[in-house]
Amino acid sequence: MKHFTKWAAAAAMALAGTAVAAEGIYAPNLSYRTGPFAATGIPLMNGQADYINMLNARDGGIGGVMIDFDECETGYSTQKGVECYEKTKGKAVVTQPWSTGITLQVLPKTNVDQIPILAPGYGFSPMSDGKTFSWAFNAPAGYWDAASMIVQYLEGMGDLNGKKIAFLHLDHPYGKEPIPVFEALAAAKGFEFLPIPVGLKEMQNQSAQWLQIRRERPDNVVMWGWGAMNAGAITEAVKTKYPMENFIGVWWSGHNADLAIVGEKGKGYKSISWSFPNMDAPVMADIQKYIVAEGKTKSNETEMQGVFYGRGIVISAILAEGIRVAQAEYGVGEISAEQLRWGLENLNFTAERIDELGLTGMMLPFSTSCSNHTGHSGGWMLEWDGEKFVKVSDHLKADVASYAALAGEKAAEYAAANAPWPMNDGC
Repeated sequence: MKHFTKWAAAAAMALAGTAVAAEGIYAPNLSYRTGPFAATGIPLMNGQADYINMLNARDGGIGGVMIDFDECETGYSTQKGVECYEKTKGKAVVTQPWSTGITLQVLPKTNVDQIPILAPGYGFSPMSDGKTFSWAFNAPAGYWDAASMIVQYLEGMGDLNGKKIAFLHLDHPYGKEPIPVFEALAAAKGFEFLPIPVGLKEMQNQSAQWLQIRRERPDNVVMWGWGAMNAGAITEAVKTKYPMENFIGVWWSGHNADLAIVGEKGKGYKSISWSFPNMDAPVMADIQKYIVAEGKTKSNETEMQGVFYGRGIVISAILAEGIRVAQAEYGVGEISAEQLRWGLENLNFTAERIDELGLTGMMLPFSTSCSNHTGHSGGWMLEWDGEKFVKVSDHLKADVASYAALAGEKAAEYAAANAPWPMNDGC
């Protein structure tokens, strides 16, 4: 879709809320449209909601069953997230925690409540081990995959032996998650790994961190940022004249609005990503027809062209496909949480299926199984060209085998620390 027609009218008619109140499948989202991370949360939530609401309007839901895509606002607070989980778990077929901190808190609860966690591209990386974490899914790629792909990309630019890589990260479970893999890669490839934490109160004022970066003069800066931290870091990098071509973020640090603040000065900044916004994809035309033109979106034209809105669409497509797979397997429309768990571990996003869903160019093929709850789709390296993100790599694949033993070790540690922990020995 090249143009959004009737946009002004659609914006004027925008509803106060877009969640569909319907009998059928209850699939709530633990959203964060408020708080310090709202700037990144809003486009993701909008993309998720618009895709599900489009399915409701176009197809009458999934398999003839409407999807009740309610939102419970957490503000990215772990305490509020747990409260939302408890509030929604009674009739929900899934929980979407939207924070590594919240995910870690509800992870042991889901074994008891028997409700699957869907945490696309975030959460505890060893959740890939379906034998240990039978109710948790972080498809299509995890944080350890991201660390592997970033280092792989940097290696493609030259030998890393003797180089220094600074790791600018949010001082939060999310920001700390990839450190074990980076440390292992540093030991294997001979580069110095320099962690630089950013506290929650320092996100918008990172002068101390960037003073350290100026002093250390790393060959590359890798950022694991979120919300206001991303914009703060990008602004400081420009101010201190750090070479933007040497600055790479994880997929949650590749938000168009953050780079738009610096515009041309941010040219060269990169972000690894397992999704890409393709305005010409058929799904975008359907969202325009059934949602935008009907005044049922909270989004806008600029936001919908960005990486995060498109990623929200892909995330809901993963959930929707899990529902479809479960419906087909069990021969019912209103599936249970346990049936959705089976659907999520039997996903098969082939290139042909991606095209059938109208998501051409927006995601990469992957599949899940009883033992593999991540899928490890790989990703693309995106680069800011001064106005938008563009692909600057072919399909990158993480070297999963290199940290498989570490994943098993951390999964075993988690299970032991939370004993008695049920294992899925059938995998």
